[in-house]
Amino acid sequence: QVRLVESGGGLVQPGGSLRLSCAATGKITNINAMYWYRQAPGKQRDLVAAVAVGGSTNYADSVKGRFIISGDNAKNAVYLQMNSLKPEDTAVYYCKANDAGHDYWGQGTQVTVSS
Repeated sequence: QVRLVESGGGLVQPGGSLRLSCAATGKITNINAMYWYRQAPGKQRDLVAAVAVGGSTNYADSVKGRFIISGDNAKNAVYLQMNSLKPEDTAVYYCKANDAGHDYWGQGTQVTVSS
């Protein structure tokens, strides 16, 4: 079983920055990609960004140019640098890892953007 633990959420003013971290532990076989999703109240969970083990990245249009995803293969970790935050970025952010074809999710971390 793979366990994911996120950290770094919190309250920030519009225009501010936050950095989320997620580390995978447990019986890891071969993580080939890691992801960040987010879910606002009353809305579906949406993909924010993804990074493959080779380093290729993908972003939702709403965060392009503001968020940067990066991975550390040696630590089985993924990070999300969030800049120029907007109130509409408020959500619970979830980390996901794909390990040997199975998806594992973290418990989520709250990000609130408000003045």
